[in-house]
Amino acid sequence: MPKFNVNLIKTIDDSYDIELGYNLFDTLINDLKNGLVGNIKKFAVITDDIVEPLYASPILNKLIENGFSAKMFTFKNGEKSKVRSTKEYLEDAMLNSGFRRDCCIIAVGGGVVTDLAGFTAGTFGRGVPFINYATTLLAAADASVGGKTAVDTPLATNLIGLFNQPKKVYIDIAAWRTLPPRQLYSGMAETIKHACMADSDFFEYLNDNMDTIYSFDKAACEHVAECNCRIKYSVVMKDERESGLREILNLGHTVGRAVETVSEYRLLHGEAVAIGLAAEVKLSVKLGYMTDEDAQRVISLLKKASLPTEIPDYIDREILVKKLYTDKKVRDGKLRFVLQNGIGSVVCFGENTYAAPIDEDTAREIIMSM
Repeated sequence: MPKFNVNLIKTIDDSYDIELGYNLFDTLINDLKNGLVGNIKKFAVITDDIVEPLYASPILNKLIENGFSAKMFTFKNGEKSKVRSTKEYLEDAMLNSGFRRDCCIIAVGGGVVTDLAGFTAGTFGRGVPFINYATTLLAAADASVGGKTAVDTPLATNLIGLFNQPKKVYIDIAAWRTLPPRQLYSGMAETIKHACMADSDFFEYLNDNMDTIYSFDKAACEHVAECNCRIKYSVVMKDERESGLREILNLGHTVGRAVETVSEYRLLHGEAVAIGLAAEVKLSVKLGYMTDEDAQRVISLLKKASLPTEIPDYIDREILVKKLYTDKKVRDGKLRFVLQNGIGSVVCFGENTYAAPIDEDTAREIIMSM
């Protein structure tokens, strides 16, 4: 029988710009007029019910005023909406509104919005372009940059999704002022994570300037945004698909994601990550990669940022231990943790290996101590 080789070698340029600034609505419109997404004139603005009146509606109105065709698609805010049924709702609503492959999605909001919108863009019409307009510190630090898109399931978070890079990311620092304090603190957790894993000078800056940042000092907020983008970019550019190095971005997330899920999302993502970071430094100390003093400095910085560092009493510790096994870093049924090497770096366990197997009893000991 004949055999055919389907030669589909691809060279793809997924490069994109991240623009930091204040009130970037007009910048977005000008970019679209100048061909950011080619000749596309039809836009689906995806957002949640909190962000809609603040930022998504003004963007929608500007699109329409400038001759573009645009429609809003809104879902209920919160991590509980980051599920397959919401993605299905968005897809059906877009189809019923006449959207097809000749459209672009604009995600306006925080991490839940950018994750859902990016995933929807990756599969709608077998793939349409999308743009992230990040309105939270958490999205600016993490979700809107790097191309990871996903939904949660009852079993675990972010295990169903794809890598899908946006055409551009806009980080609107002015939006941080509209955040409830708890949401602002939540975003700081991913920022502290970046400092812990890659930049000791940034760690010191955060330690010295937390009150200044929380008072929305312009220079301080710009510095935080720039450092977050620089640190995450330096990782993603080397390992877009998480084949090794990119695992370091999961620092604190093995326990953090489990805590978030078991809490049934009573904890915000950043709050859960903060608890995960506190657990991780305790584990790093136990295994000899970190001093007690440095571990306490990390925990103190989390507290200074108004973040929790202990597991809430309402969470069953044994259920939490079992939930660790749904983490995406698990290999061959074994728990794996990213660990700090002091402050500002992580432990490399071998060639392109940045997570180590940890036995369940050791993980349980750490969790029970919190």
